[in-house]
Amino acid sequence: MPIELTERFVRQYTRLPMAIQNKVDKALRLLDSNFRHPGLRSHPIEKAPGIFEAYVDDKYRMTFERKGDIFIIRNVDNHDDCLKNP
Repeated sequence: MPIELTERFVRQYTRLPMAIQNKVDKALRLLDSNFRHPGLRSHPIEKAPGIFEAYVDDKYRMTFERKGDIFIIRNVDNHDDCLKNP
């Protein structure tokens, strides 16, 4: 499925260490091929209808929503900060 990146995601992504950026890149590839891939552990965010959380690693998460056939990647950051404003 096509992936669209929000400005906020791009801004947050550029602030991440290179090692985490590489993990985000891998997570985006997994999302593109199968958003239910077990490595992503993607699931809806309880207090944000229509928005999903996916694991980048044990500490970092990214959030996204699905609009038709497009995944809109909203945010990426450490778990707590990412989910404060998904």
